[in-house]
Amino acid sequence: MAKSYWLMKSEPDAYPWEQLVREGTGIWDGVRNHTAKLNLKAMQVGDEALFYHSNIGKECVGIMRVTETSFPDPTADEGSPWVVVRVEPVRALNHPVTLAAIKDDPKLADMELIRQSRLSVGRVTPEEWKHILKKSETAER
Repeated sequence: MAKSYWLMKSEPDAYPWEQLVREGTGIWDGVRNHTAKLNLKAMQVGDEALFYHSNIGKECVGIMRVTETSFPDPTADEGSPWVVVRVEPVRALNHPVTLAAIKDDPKLADMELIRQSRLSVGRVTPEEWKHILKKSETAER
């Protein structure tokens, strides 16, 4: 099965990239949107995700890998439909890729991040993934 790519948002004042790196592993909890929940349920071990700082910064800052598929969210009420996945940091991006740079790039105009801006866990196509990583390698942000 082919690897899938994702973008997962976190508010940096609540759970920053640096905390995931420091801890070495973490669960992606607190998701309370049905579309985002379905995306979490679709994730497979080995899938990769962009770690996106939302609200403050509004930029992709790192890459994480899914290490455990979905299981019940321990922060949710018992019997609720909410799930989490376990992730680990892969590496920080050389240069953060800002939301402004993504919006200004015609190759990224159809990203779920743009089309469904409030979605906290979204799909990224392989082409979008490669393009964002290429942007992170240069000073163009």
